[in-house]
Amino acid sequence: MSLGTPEALRHLRRDPVLKGVIRQVGPFTMKPARRQPYEALVRAIAHQQVHGRAAEAILGRFLGRCECAGFPSPEAVLALTPEAMRACGLSANKVLAIRDIAEKAAAGAVPTRTEARRLTDEELIERLVTLRGVGRWTVEMMLMFTLGRPDVLPVDDFGVREGYRVAAGLAEQPKPRALAEIGEAWAPYRTTASWYLWRAADLAKEGRFRQPKAI
Repeated sequence: MSLGTPEALRHLRRDPVLKGVIRQVGPFTMKPARRQPYEALVRAIAHQQVHGRAAEAILGRFLGRCECAGFPSPEAVLALTPEAMRACGLSANKVLAIRDIAEKAAAGAVPTRTEARRLTDEELIERLVTLRGVGRWTVEMMLMFTLGRPDVLPVDDFGVREGYRVAAGLAEQPKPRALAEIGEAWAPYRTTASWYLWRAADLAKEGRFRQPKAI
């Protein structure tokens, strides 16, 4: 099932809140990156709690230190000393997390893209949250932006909840459980719905979202 299909948009437009968001945002433009789950998780750890440009600079130094063509293999990462990784700008906790991911990937605990196709979203979440530094949100981002899974709603994500708040004209963000219940009607296209809610939050931050009356 592809993302942002005409069928998905027709389904989501039945929701009065999402209908207004889709009209304002326009075409769906999200394109998942075809990376291996291992690479996606390492990149996610590098970006945790760091501004995007700073994270990319740190990641660039780290990749350069590995001296590999393409993204370094788990074995190449493990060949680096923790001190060399720290010298790239990675925190001690991130070094431990990346090394744990590399160790588990080398042992086959992190599935490849091909292996992941045989696992459900929840099976992947259950399997990968055992890795150091990897929580449910991190796996959900991988499901959406790496594997292109069509029905993921990251209810703990600030941007998704903020997007719904502004789109629905609410005074406060819905709690994760409440948003999960609201989002049941968006299945099986909740990834597309999430992307539109992120865009609604972006427009609101820029002062360009046409605010509905509070409800």
